[in-house]
Amino acid sequence: MAPETLTATLPPDLVRLNARPASKGDAIGEAAQLLIAAGCIDPAYADSMLRREAVANTFLGHGVAIPHGMVEDRNLVRRNGIAILQVPQGVEWNPGQTAQLVVAIAAQSDSHLAVLRRLTRLMQDEARLTGLFTATDPSALLAALNEDQPSAPPSAPGRDLAERFEWVVDYPTGLHARPATAWVEAARQSTARVQIRHGDQVADAKALVALLQLGLRAGDSVVVSAEGEDAVAALARVRATITRLTAREQADAAAAAQKARTPTRGWTPPGALPAVAGIPASPGLAIGPIHVLQSAELTVPDQPVSLIEGGNRLHEALTLTRQHLKALADDTARRLGPSEAGIFTAQAELLNDTDLVTVACQLMVEGHGVAWSWHQAVERTANGLSALDNPVLAARAADLRDVGQRVLARIDPALRIGSMRDLPDTPCILVADDLSPSDTAALDMGRVIGLATAQGGPTSHTAILARTLGLPAMVAGGGALLGLANGTPAVLDGQAGRLHLTPSDEDVASARAWIDREQARKAEEEARRGLPARTRDGHEVEIGANVNRPDQVAMALSQGAESVGLMRTEFLFLERAEAPGEDEQFETYRTMLEALDGRPLIVRALDIGGDKQVPHLQLPHEENPFLGVRGARLLLRRPDLLDTQLRALYRAAKVRDTSGHALSIMFPMITALPEVQTLRAACDRIRAELDAPPVPLGIMVEVPAAAIQADVLARHVDFFSIGTNDLTQYALAIDRQHPELAAEADSLHPAVLRLIRLTVEGAERHGRWVGVCGGIAGDPFGAALLTGLGVRELSMTPRDIPGVKDRLRASDLSALRDAARRALDCETADAVRALDGTLEGGEA
Repeated sequence: MAPETLTATLPPDLVRLNARPASKGDAIGEAAQLLIAAGCIDPAYADSMLRREAVANTFLGHGVAIPHGMVEDRNLVRRNGIAILQVPQGVEWNPGQTAQLVVAIAAQSDSHLAVLRRLTRLMQDEARLTGLFTATDPSALLAALNEDQPSAPPSAPGRDLAERFEWVVDYPTGLHARPATAWVEAARQSTARVQIRHGDQVADAKALVALLQLGLRAGDSVVVSAEGEDAVAALARVRATITRLTAREQADAAAAAQKARTPTRGWTPPGALPAVAGIPASPGLAIGPIHVLQSAELTVPDQPVSLIEGGNRLHEALTLTRQHLKALADDTARRLGPSEAGIFTAQAELLNDTDLVTVACQLMVEGHGVAWSWHQAVERTANGLSALDNPVLAARAADLRDVGQRVLARIDPALRIGSMRDLPDTPCILVADDLSPSDTAALDMGRVIGLATAQGGPTSHTAILARTLGLPAMVAGGGALLGLANGTPAVLDGQAGRLHLTPSDEDVASARAWIDREQARKAEEEARRGLPARTRDGHEVEIGANVNRPDQVAMALSQGAESVGLMRTEFLFLERAEAPGEDEQFETYRTMLEALDGRPLIVRALDIGGDKQVPHLQLPHEENPFLGVRGARLLLRRPDLLDTQLRALYRAAKVRDTSGHALSIMFPMITALPEVQTLRAACDRIRAELDAPPVPLGIMVEVPAAAIQADVLARHVDFFSIGTNDLTQYALAIDRQHPELAAEADSLHPAVLRLIRLTVEGAERHGRWVGVCGGIAGDPFGAALLTGLGVRELSMTPRDIPGVKDRLRASDLSALRDAARRALDCETADAVRALDGTLEGGEA
């Protein structure tokens, strides 16, 4: 049905005058019932309309709201239609927003754009709109929403501005509120005037309502133009935003279409159960008692100090928090992936908001304490973001509060919120008002089997992390969740977004049977993951996982890991006031070995410095920490750190297995032979003191010097592990976190590949093996080239393992060696990547 006909046959029984809903939910329910009665929607679409409110604000302004369902639920729309609820007395839509005209939309495609266009024009005719709020004849409302007359014709055709470009709308559902908001945000970053023209209609690109009024649909042609001092830069920024959103809009539409074709596999209880409904966030079923995490009431005392002291404390807290977030991002990238790591990179960027710091300083000037001033500045800014009609910015308010709390705890450790430590020892379904991304990333998977939050949305950072962790989760369950009693038995269905309460024995048996069926299905997938990475001509590559804690091993093994190729030990030193002692480290390494049950474990000695700083170690400030005291350089200067860690490692090797074959130790940031000799001597001394078994000792190859001298270093070590991220950074002289240059730090650059080949050749001269634990090990094409270069072991983020194994099993070693030779002869990284389509076993 064409957009223009969405309301053409709107009957009077789809209009309800003088409605008196008690709440927004009631208003949506009444409107949905009108649509159900008219045969426009499946009854389940009413729930979808309510879920939409948790992730988007459907209040247009001027007393008008347009509730509609989730994009992925369009299959529940039987035919296009709208229902109108007139509420003369008004109903609160969101705090500070009162709706008097509720227009519920059911549309299978972009038909709703016509309604949006008519409504935005009505909103510019204040007198007529106000009259509709109290009209006693439904025909007045029908006429207003059926009319599609254009605005008064312009006296002359729309004029484009000095700088311009043309674009054809390729968003499958046209220009709706979410992408339009992004356009506005991009345009508002400039002082230049920016406009969008469609035919004779012209809209200010900085005005959301004006953009929606254009009613742009897929295939429409527009001209985007700008004028002013920074017009060129402004236009480039807007163009980048417009085109960047294309992939996302098309992916959303494809996902919605796929969901419409795919039946839901959620669990259905045998009998009726009380349930709390929310929004699906992460699939899976969890059975167990609930534990309600009470929100900590944070009272920040106002304790004035001198401006100098307050300023110094705030500056130090901001600096330390930025450093920790960098370390957390690096940790998350290796554990979960770069997309998830970007969550914490974005949080660090929030601390660069000069307005935020200015407000805090102004409050200190007025005589308030530094902690109180910072807290107030964060809350004021976060509240302002939450009040905007923009779900993205509202989600960013949660991030701001999370990072603000981190800074607050640095200012005054007594203000640290530690409620996550109060979880029961037995596995539970964790219920909370909301969780910060950092809380979610650090959840103890042995104690938390499911997650249900009162707030949040399916695209929130918490939901993203829950999916990555494989933790069943639902969000936006509302305040009813927080009133549940601790210990209440429940079944959480993350796929359907339901928390079923007090299940009977029959319900539990049914849920367990559902889990068994799902596990059987996954077992078939995992069986393939468990197969070795053996090429078609019989060459086998060991596949390991990069993990940090013992509780992460089970997930890595389920993905097909055969070992832990990199255990990063920095996490033991983070988020604490002092360095861990020997016993604590020993217990961690012993538990890790037990979790692996005889499989190989490579532990990287403490790698601190550069982008990873630990405040309690009190390291001196360095202008260029990446070229300073980091990795092995620090360990050699701090015997207290080196000896404690080595004693813990050799004790673990001694307890686990007298042969010590399962454990290997490698040292980071090696640049010269004397470093290796001194570290090996320390290992020999401590091993003799403990009467421990020998363990293989290796080094990280992260700087060109180590790669070039690999043949020399190989005489003194048992293996090499190449950190391609740092090797790329040092070889290309590009900080991999640089905002402008990071994209150019490509580990498939021919110069980096040649350094890897040098390393392999040097190792082979002395019978040593080479592994890679950097980013390209988890890229199927990168893994294929590394295998062709002679790398024998690949360690990666666990979720990358299945794809890498499949790629190698579909390949021949001879073809991989030939591709590697061709890659070494390439002139650019792009040329190397172009080989992917020609490599046997790759995608054509």
